[in-house]
Formats: sequence, C-alpha cells, structure tokens
Amino acid sequence: MKKYDFSGYATKNDLKCTDGRVIRKDAFKESNGVTVPLVWQHLHNEPSNVLGHAVLENREDGVYTYGVFNETASGRDAKKLVENGDITRLSIYANDLVEKSKNVLHGVIREVSLVMAGANPGAV
Repeated sequence: MKKYDFSGYATKNDLKCTDGRVIRKDAFKESNGVTVPLVWQHLHNEPSNVLGHAVLENREDGVYTYGVFNETASGRDAKKLVENGDITRLSIYANDLVEKSKNVLHGVIREVSLVMAGANPGAV
C-alpha cells in the first residue's frame, strides 16, 4: 500500500460553502483516482507554492484526498504545519463547472490546497 502524509476531505457534499454554492453528490466523479497538485492557498504563480500532490477518491459523501508532500523546503514546512495541527483545512480549485441555482452538479478538480480557512465546512 502506498504511503501518504495525510488524508481528509477535499470537499464534502450537500454543505453550503462560503461562496453560497453547494457541491452535490458525484459532481466530481470524473476526478476519481486522479492525481492533482497540492498547493498552498490556491497560489499558482510560483513553483514553490506546489507542496506535493493529492490523489482524489470520489465517495458517497464527497471527495476524499490522500496527500503527499514533496521534498522542497515548502513541502517540508507544510508537512510540519499539518503534523502539528497548525493547518487543518483543505480547499479545491475546479473548473468546467455545471451549476444550477448555486448547486454544483459537475466539474473537474485541478488542485487541492492547504488553506487557513476553507470555503467548504467539511473540507478537513
């Protein structure tokens, strides 16, 4: 079995996010088994913001992720923050969204971020 540094929900279904959207069951089912970058605070402008990678697993109640930190200085620092419990929240960046009345029905997850405060209350 592959070793991961942490795991948790990248997003949970049927919870109102801070932007007013609600992720519905299987909205990201096409991302099941996909590996995406693990990023700091959704920052995409510097290579040092990539902390490792995340493997996605679509579940009945949301998208679960298994994270692996890289051996960069940023990756090692982030790993310590997670191990110490200083950072406990996750967030996703997705596009190709299909929405109806603020309900997200489909999309493609492009990255998982470690964040100070996430939009989805179940993403921990």
